[in-house]
Amino acid sequence: MTEQRDADSPSTDSQQLSEPTDTITKSVDNSWTNRIAGVWNKATTRLTQLLPVEQLGQTVVEWFSVSEDQVAEILEKVRAELPTTEALLIGKPQAGKSSIVRGLTGVSAEIVGQGFRPHTQHTQRYAYPSNDLPLLIFTDTVGLGDVKQDTQAIIQELVRDLQQETHSARILLLTVKINDFATETLRQIAQQLRQQYPNIPCLLVVTCLHEVYPRDTVDHPAYPPDDQEVNRAFAVMQQAFVRITNHSVLIDFTLEEDGYTPVFYGLEALRDSLAELLPQAEAQAIYQLLDQEEAGKQIGNLYRDAARRYILPFAIMSATLAAVPLPFATMPVLTALQVSMVGLLGKLYGQTITPSQAGGVVSAIAGGFLAQAIARELIKFIPGFGSAIAASWAAAYTWALGEAACVYFGDLMGGKKPDQQKIQLVMQEAFQVAQQRFKGIKR
Repeated sequence: MTEQRDADSPSTDSQQLSEPTDTITKSVDNSWTNRIAGVWNKATTRLTQLLPVEQLGQTVVEWFSVSEDQVAEILEKVRAELPTTEALLIGKPQAGKSSIVRGLTGVSAEIVGQGFRPHTQHTQRYAYPSNDLPLLIFTDTVGLGDVKQDTQAIIQELVRDLQQETHSARILLLTVKINDFATETLRQIAQQLRQQYPNIPCLLVVTCLHEVYPRDTVDHPAYPPDDQEVNRAFAVMQQAFVRITNHSVLIDFTLEEDGYTPVFYGLEALRDSLAELLPQAEAQAIYQLLDQEEAGKQIGNLYRDAARRYILPFAIMSATLAAVPLPFATMPVLTALQVSMVGLLGKLYGQTITPSQAGGVVSAIAGGFLAQAIARELIKFIPGFGSAIAASWAAAYTWALGEAACVYFGDLMGGKKPDQQKIQLVMQEAFQVAQQRFKGIKR
């Protein structure tokens, strides 16, 4: 091929006379790079063919054959390592608390509404993506501002909740509508909590900005809003909580049918404010959760779009834990995470399955693909496979498995037998895309 290319090209002497020296150098460098790449590709292809892939595939299936007791034990240890943030939402009804949950998780209003469960008499709790493996835990106060409610009882419940030991980072989010100046109850609760727990940061989140926009306003202005009424009201709110909160931010999270663009106005400012107040690991997890360019793409499938909101945090968990020197093997950790993820995706598609059944689904979907993937990775990461399960690799593989599981459960939902060939193809394509996406993931 080289000789043919030289024959079709101008003579070497002509090129040397017409091109600068640095261009010739680059051409030589590229030639050597192409030759090296060619040799490397041939070598890796031959080595992959020589590796006992079928035997490796059987070994992979055995790796995924873990008991439910083992999964439960591993998940208990994993929870202690996750960079989980507990956000205590304190505000009146309709103050935008559920909208904050939507903005930070990307899930729909319907799913958020179904996700909250009673926690105490005056609070509800929602764990994302799941109760077993939460990256975000939202506790919402109920009945705040109701004259029939006992404010001291609410405070006592919140204090008892905060007294519980936890490995998670905690933050208080005070939510108040920009045109609601009756904030004395909220201020009283926040002040008492801060007095008892001064080390827990507190963020004032002022919401519903569009309610004070001029009547002829049809969309959000550029952020931050330079509006006299907004600025005046915001200054009053900041003054009311001046010695209680660490920081304050303006947001307006609406629904698509409301017609305002963007729907999550001020989301980046909220993210940055949380990052300032939270430890580095928890802040980084939130940044990664909000990096939803790929996860948020509409593909004409509402189930798949919703599922990606759950696949993403599990991919992030896999990356985080793959880089942590846990006192147990990496593969069982990934297995436990993925069994939990597949079980959650199954519920989304109307398939309630046990951890054992979820493990069987993982084995059926991933066995052949993972054997091939490991064969390729072994070439790059000899002498040990353990180093191959780096953060980006683990994240990409978990993402690909989630995409394949969606195809699997989608077939079942449609009354069809899962097409193994189609599932494997989807997983291979998703893995290649995800490798690039998670290439620079922080550890």
